[in-house]
Amino acid sequence: MSAIAEKKSLAEARRMGISGLKAAFSILDKWGCSAEQMQAILRLPKATFYKYRNDPESARLDRDQVTRISYLLNMHQALRIVFENPENVYGFMRKRNHNPYFHGRAPLEVIENGDFAALYETFRRIDALRGGLW
Repeated sequence: MSAIAEKKSLAEARRMGISGLKAAFSILDKWGCSAEQMQAILRLPKATFYKYRNDPESARLDRDQVTRISYLLNMHQALRIVFENPENVYGFMRKRNHNPYFHGRAPLEVIENGDFAALYETFRRIDALRGGLW
């Protein structure tokens, strides 16, 4: 890859990360997440969280953070496919779930500590609701 093509590719990846971050903030807001929950889920230190929240264009996201954002966006998309009602789309993450993985906890409770494996497993189970192939 030429240096110019690589620079364009990095710029495009950064733009996509910023767009994803903006969408993730919106989704997490609609899920009713606190600032502390958002910081943990996105793996952002407090000062960085508030900086990016006020100026998303300044974001410099690493691969882990981009992957976390991707899982959040994909969970949201799966919920939009499964539910027509916005109350269910945005409320599902706060509802107690008695399926084996959740054991009576809400999906948001499972992911709120920021554990990557919990985020991934929650994504897998929500994606399966829409018929995802797991």
